[in-house]
Amino acid sequence: MITNQKLFFYCNFLLPKKEWLVAFMMLLFSVNQMSAQDKVITGIVTSAQDKLPLPGVNILIKGTKTVSTTGFDGEYSIKASPNDVLVFSFIGFQNQELTVGNQSKVNITLSEDTNKLNEVVVVGYGTQKKSNLTGSISVVDMESAKKTITYDPAKMLQGQVAGVTVQSSGEPGGFVNVKIRGINSFTNNNPLFVIDGMIVDSPNDFAPGDIESMQVLKDASSAAIYGVQGANGVVIITTKKGKNGKLDIKYKSLVGLQNVAKEWDLTDRVGYQKITTAAELNAGLTVAPGNNPTSPSYIKNVNTDWQKEAFQTGIVQNHSLTLNGGAENLGYNMNVDYFKNTSYLNSPQDYERISTNLNLYGKKGKFKYGSKIGYTQSDKENFNEYNAGQSAIVDLLGAIPTMPVYDPNRLGGYGGTDVLTQRAISMNVIGFNNLITNNGKRNRFIGDIWGELEIVKGLKYKLDVSYDRLDWQNRKFNPPSNLGWYYITTNEKAALDLETGNQTRTFLNNLLTYEVSLGKHKIDVLGGWIQEKKDFYRLWNKGVGYTPGEISQLQYADSRDGGEYKNTITNISYLSRLNYSYDDRYFITGNFRQDKTSLFSEENNTGNFYSFSGAWKISNEKFIHLPEWWNTIKVRGGYGILGNNTIGAYGYSPTINAFAGYDFNNKLAPGTTVISAIDPNVHWEETSTSNVALELGFFNNDLQVTAEYYQKKSTDLLIGVPLPFSTGAFPANVVTNAGAVRNSGLEFTASYNNNRNKFKYNISANLGTLKNKVLQIGLDGNPIYGAASKTEVGRSIGELYAYETAGIFQNAADLAASPTQTNAGVGDLKFRDVNGDGKITDADRTFQGVAIPKYSYGLNFSANYKNFDFSMFWQGSGGNKVFNGLYRNLMAEQYGNSSVDALNYWTPTNTNTNVPRPIIGDPNANARDSNRFIESGDYIKLQTLEIGFLIPVPKDTFIQKAKIFVNGQNLLIISKYKGYDPDFNYNDGLFSRGYDAGSFPNPRTISMGVEVNF
Repeated sequence: MITNQKLFFYCNFLLPKKEWLVAFMMLLFSVNQMSAQDKVITGIVTSAQDKLPLPGVNILIKGTKTVSTTGFDGEYSIKASPNDVLVFSFIGFQNQELTVGNQSKVNITLSEDTNKLNEVVVVGYGTQKKSNLTGSISVVDMESAKKTITYDPAKMLQGQVAGVTVQSSGEPGGFVNVKIRGINSFTNNNPLFVIDGMIVDSPNDFAPGDIESMQVLKDASSAAIYGVQGANGVVIITTKKGKNGKLDIKYKSLVGLQNVAKEWDLTDRVGYQKITTAAELNAGLTVAPGNNPTSPSYIKNVNTDWQKEAFQTGIVQNHSLTLNGGAENLGYNMNVDYFKNTSYLNSPQDYERISTNLNLYGKKGKFKYGSKIGYTQSDKENFNEYNAGQSAIVDLLGAIPTMPVYDPNRLGGYGGTDVLTQRAISMNVIGFNNLITNNGKRNRFIGDIWGELEIVKGLKYKLDVSYDRLDWQNRKFNPPSNLGWYYITTNEKAALDLETGNQTRTFLNNLLTYEVSLGKHKIDVLGGWIQEKKDFYRLWNKGVGYTPGEISQLQYADSRDGGEYKNTITNISYLSRLNYSYDDRYFITGNFRQDKTSLFSEENNTGNFYSFSGAWKISNEKFIHLPEWWNTIKVRGGYGILGNNTIGAYGYSPTINAFAGYDFNNKLAPGTTVISAIDPNVHWEETSTSNVALELGFFNNDLQVTAEYYQKKSTDLLIGVPLPFSTGAFPANVVTNAGAVRNSGLEFTASYNNNRNKFKYNISANLGTLKNKVLQIGLDGNPIYGAASKTEVGRSIGELYAYETAGIFQNAADLAASPTQTNAGVGDLKFRDVNGDGKITDADRTFQGVAIPKYSYGLNFSANYKNFDFSMFWQGSGGNKVFNGLYRNLMAEQYGNSSVDALNYWTPTNTNTNVPRPIIGDPNANARDSNRFIESGDYIKLQTLEIGFLIPVPKDTFIQKAKIFVNGQNLLIISKYKGYDPDFNYNDGLFSRGYDAGSFPNPRTISMGVEVNF
């Protein structure tokens, strides 16, 4: 370095040579000053949320092109002068600027960007900035959604998105029912799920913990790119990808205890015997010996509380290990997840699953590439149904207290009832489910590989090939046993049912995209060609005839039977999309897709689907002068046509019996006949959607509000139209396009983020309304009847439909003066004569209320202070009625057990009651569908509550982060519903949506867990 002393000497020595002295001195001073100012700045960039280093952060000297990037450990270095301003930027985080000054080491902590408008969201076959969206796309808050403990990602949507309703049950591994903006079809209303670009039927085989983002496409403007498969909405799931840097290891583990949050008040032995005795005497029968204190068979030493015996503490556990890292050429993310849920019922029914997922991503010059490999193995022990559609919960509640749980004198060791002693056909649910083995195994493999080449600047070609294979095996063995009268399985009836099958689905996607910016104009074009093939195969066998203790394999059965079935479905699609924007003010999107499928005849196998939408950022107009606190005004709207092709394979082709014969002159002649009637012109369902929305942002967009109106109209719905039995068709209906339905509603979302203080918090809320109306049913408008429901043109699907009660007949005069009720007696229920014809008939049933909730909502609150974090999530719905089928069963006053409400039954001395007299056989049909079993479906739930603590760890350790947390789920239900849970899910219930026939109640779960990053 040249010192000032040396410089002074040189100046004196060279003083005579003035011509070049000045230039030389200026050079030396310049070098000296540069040496004094330029220095290397180093530091570490970390996240404010979890204190972990951030790799890949850009550090730019403001006003220059000098840039640096943090490494895998968050460290960086850059040459800068004291006056330079360093700009730190990273996707998903707020930019931060800092003047260098005298510092040589600058550590920076970046806070998450709470302005959600800057998010890049995944849309169909691409991505877009959230603020530029023209369609109705909701982004799920994954931080909140992941606090829901579940095996199925679909469950995490509950209450998180306006217009999306989710129903589930407490059955381990049970089905989750999702509906987006109402019911659009009479066949299938399930949304399409897309995971990392792969179309899947349902996401229940995939681990929720590995998900990075979820978007819900709710209208045609956004979902038309999926054509025929997008009519019911689309849920796009993106799993975690590899990041540049060293290996990052994350382990998460939780264990929880589950129990039923609420129980029915049921009669004990004394109450049961009282009601049953009165019912027998009112019917003119003798009292059953088991209920008669004067009989030697009187039962007084058995008083089984079946809920107490059946309900136990279930256990849920989830453990996951994630490995993440890589470089630019190849990044990787691998996740291994184990989930197990044992039932809260005293039975072996549980669900166990292990899943793995590997994502690879790389880049070499203008070529990008990646792949996905996933494998899941699950094992589910199913609950058993004696009568199809009758759940174990129904049988449990109806079990009588005078039946013991265990009886070593009966084959199998479980108790049962006796035809002579108790006269009750009562199921021992515990014994039935422990004796029968009913196991389902699933193995699922998914694989995807893709490559994308940038041909010229902005023009890219992508080839994507995916393969999805599901193999299943179902095995049910019902051994010889004796569970009492009616539930006796003899050796001859003991049976083994085996089913194996597989389903494969392959896609070949060819996509071409082009992006260009011309001044203020931006254009983004997508074109593609997609091939799909779906193969299905099923093989089943049945063996009958086993002795007690015999090996439960097919070869040991006395007789065997079986069969097989397979089909293939192919689809070809052509798709295109145009995005255009001008000056970040005006946005236009157009989609077109043509689908061809083998599900329909050649004349009808092609469907054309399209949409167009636009948006206007009013706040970006120069003539708009908003207050400083008001940042965003945006309006958007769109219209489009979507399709649905839910019909069985070969549904357009008639079924032929090639072995039919006919009698000609007393001689049997061989022949062939058509045995099913079909409509050869059956074709696509179509759903048109239109919507308009207003988006507002305030206080630096920390407060965001969206209001949206939508309308969906579905036409040409596939429906089975009844045929006369004289046609000889089986089934006696023909599937044709003869239905229409409309859904409309309003949706509101609001969120506020405050991450600028030590106490940080976030509040978000959503509300959606829904009005459903049937426009057409079949060719003649005949209504469709369900369980206590009726679907009729002009009303909503599955409206409750029942009789109305009008009190109780108090005496003979009251009975004589009332409209005629067949077999009615004093003490029976009166029913209202709606049509005024003087008699009670089916025509007196009336609509009792909509079964589809008129509104649904969710509320999230999360906060953190120093090392503590807290969150809670409330969810609910209302405006609908539900038919409490369980309560109807418990008020039947027959030989089954009863609700304690039934003890207040009518007698000549107890007339101030609404409970009719008990009578065996129920000649007046007091238990018929009526408004006495219809209740409000309104509820609000505290779905999740979580408290976490970030454990301080030393800097020089292999542990980067450690957190412990306590989580509560389904902690509080506010509802007037008498049943277990107003949020019930029973077989989807398209036309019987409001009927609670015994859905497994959602359990209350208390869990503890730990998260560790290495």
